[in-house]
Amino acid sequence: MLDKIRTIGWIGTGAMGEPMCGHLMDSGYGISINSRTRKKAEKLLQRGATWCEAPSAVAQQSDVIFTMVGSPAEVREVYFSEHGIFQGLRAGSVLVDMGTTAPSLSCEIADRAGKMGAQAVDAPVSGGDIGAREATLSIMAGGDESAVEAVRPYFDCMAKSVTYMGPVGSGQRTKLCNQLVVAGTMIGVCEALIYAGKSGLDCDQLVAAIRPGAAGCWTLDNLAPRIIKGDDAPGFMVEHFVKDLGIAIKEAEALGLGLPGLILAHQLYIETQKTGHGQSGTQALIHAIRNLSQ
Repeated sequence: MLDKIRTIGWIGTGAMGEPMCGHLMDSGYGISINSRTRKKAEKLLQRGATWCEAPSAVAQQSDVIFTMVGSPAEVREVYFSEHGIFQGLRAGSVLVDMGTTAPSLSCEIADRAGKMGAQAVDAPVSGGDIGAREATLSIMAGGDESAVEAVRPYFDCMAKSVTYMGPVGSGQRTKLCNQLVVAGTMIGVCEALIYAGKSGLDCDQLVAAIRPGAAGCWTLDNLAPRIIKGDDAPGFMVEHFVKDLGIAIKEAEALGLGLPGLILAHQLYIETQKTGHGQSGTQALIHAIRNLSQ
């Protein structure tokens, strides 16, 4: 049936979800959408997307339903509430959660979908708002491999790479690894810029000098310029990163692991929230580190 899909459902049209959904529309797919705030969906509605009053209504008319929402609590509400996806899900459909949530919740979604004759894929992304806008995201997918392959053409509309990681939950576990690397890298970039500025170096020149070498990375290319300009706009919000790192801590604890770098990054991002930057981009970490370095 999936090769005959004409209508796709999309739930969550924030800074990431709106452009991602837009790329599917650019490829000619009809979209039924729902978002917690209709205002955030206006651009897509003006382009011809169909508004649905609840996730259940999206599910009732879609063969593939993509979700891109914030916290695990929001994910649970979108799927399991009285107006959630499972109230309208049709047999044969595929659910694709593209946010970052606990692997256990991905497994719970897949289990419920399976009992209803549907399939679920966990497919979190990396690349931030820039990757979402430019269709250059990296997708890490978990679930039945046949289901992942069935929706790969839609992934290809919004991503530069799609990697199948294994059974359900594997995509989320991979994304948590991604967040561990990002967290540590961000600390290094912020501290380097603080040191450079204090020692009299030109920060733009610094980035240009170290980018071609071993320090080169996505964070240095895309977020260091924002830090230098004092641009705290998301991107990916600090409060969501605190959530992701909290999930990673619980997952590590379940495996009997204590990851000191992860603990430090989580604490620093909580400090960033306390400076009033919970809804700023993750590059706002510079404020907490600068405060602690003085």
